[in-house]
Amino acid sequence: MKKILSLVIALLVVIALVLAYKLFGPATNFSEAKKYLYIHTGYASKEEVMKSLKDSGYFSSTGLFEIAAGKLSVWQHLRPGKYEIANGSSLFTLIRKLRNGSQTPVNLVITKIRTKKDFAALVGRKFESDSSLFFTYITNNDSLKKYDLDTNTVMTAVFPNTYSLLWNSNPSRIFSKLNEQRRKFWTDERRQKASTLGFTPEQVYTLASIVEEETLQDDEKPTIASVYMNRMKKGMFLGADPTVKFAVGDFSLKRIYLGHINSTASSPYNTYKNKGLPPGPICTPTERTIEAVLNAAQTDYLFFCAKPNSNGHHAFASNDKEHALNAKAYRQWLDSMKIQ
Repeated sequence: MKKILSLVIALLVVIALVLAYKLFGPATNFSEAKKYLYIHTGYASKEEVMKSLKDSGYFSSTGLFEIAAGKLSVWQHLRPGKYEIANGSSLFTLIRKLRNGSQTPVNLVITKIRTKKDFAALVGRKFESDSSLFFTYITNNDSLKKYDLDTNTVMTAVFPNTYSLLWNSNPSRIFSKLNEQRRKFWTDERRQKASTLGFTPEQVYTLASIVEEETLQDDEKPTIASVYMNRMKKGMFLGADPTVKFAVGDFSLKRIYLGHINSTASSPYNTYKNKGLPPGPICTPTERTIEAVLNAAQTDYLFFCAKPNSNGHHAFASNDKEHALNAKAYRQWLDSMKIQ
């Protein structure tokens, strides 16, 4: 009898050890460094989670996971979100994450964005909220009113940076996060500089977006900003090629022809046909470019033209005659390089 009892105890110990290993030991069934479990809003239920785990094949012991999760009250604490499953994770690790709602943050990395559609597409690729829902939010004046923005100026709240948010953040939460950076940037000192120039912060941002598209050379940006400011003071058209590209919707254009200008004459973004700044930015400029506008150089330049084969630098001129010579040299170089 004692022998049988010892065997039963030994068997129970073995079973307990096996179960403990299956619960606390490595349990993943994939070779990649990590995978993710997505629980969508409105679908945070035991049934949906178990279906996702079974369909994904991330774990082989989903039955044990289901039992253990039930015993540890996971289903009552379940929240939608994105949960990381590292290679070698245990069932218990995921159980604990789900019970505590320990989501994996999503990094929204913003560099240069030109259009609201591109912005919405980026958000749609990163978050539960799809691109169409986010696009509707940023093109609705009622949504933007609380930020003192409208559908023309909405992109002036988008500063290149990395923003950490939860995957299931809604459009309002995502945009509010970005707007926090906007508020931090526009200090009283910077607002005063903008006012001294005769601009609102949104107008500074818009001019900076044009400067951003004109050059990659940071040392030239204050000078290019001065050219546009000088033109505005004289009542001239800005005549900025990047605004025509924006109006055309083709950012690959290397040369702007009269046909491009005339075909987009009705667009408020065509600064050859409309005086002053366009109604909104044509890209998301860096903070350094915005600073270049706020601290624009003091010059009498009215024109600038790319230098032939100059790695992005420009030749500046104060009158038509000088500019015509610079432009001719550049056109000849373009023709020699067969750049259309």
